[in-house]
Amino acid sequence: MTPFRAGLTALLLTLLLDQASKLGLYVGTDLVLTQPWRLAPFADFVVVWNRGVSYGLFQQEGGFGRWLLVALSLAAALGLGLWMRRAGSRLLAVALGLIVGGALGNAIDRAVYGAVFDFVHLHAGRWSWYVFNIADAAIVAGVIGLILDSLVPAGRRPGETTPGDTATRL
Repeated sequence: MTPFRAGLTALLLTLLLDQASKLGLYVGTDLVLTQPWRLAPFADFVVVWNRGVSYGLFQQEGGFGRWLLVALSLAAALGLGLWMRRAGSRLLAVALGLIVGGALGNAIDRAVYGAVFDFVHLHAGRWSWYVFNIADAAIVAGVIGLILDSLVPAGRRPGETTPGDTATRL
């Protein structure tokens, strides 16, 4: 599988899983009325409408802020998608696909609902993590993939060649 196809697969799976989980919980259950749902001693499903960006920063109450965040998400997705198209390794392409899929999933929420539907709450004792969704988790995994890809020395990636490699093969 080419790097671009691997990245596109990650993008589509992320977008599908993200939107299916949100729609399933929001429309297909009574989570909104009966929250929180205890999944484990450290995890709950809750409903949080995030009108901001990561970790609830830059909360937007008006229409301008909402559409500005949608436009920024789409612009970032387009730019990262172009980068994904040129990616030389599967790791880089999949990482970018995860980020683009997550950005598009959250942009769809903003466009349709005016806010992002977050529902996973992790906690332990008094410690509490931010509420997030599958798109958010995919974006974080994608950033980790970008970091890992940047640590691979140039010319050591499987399937890539360096200019000196062609001379030694001839």
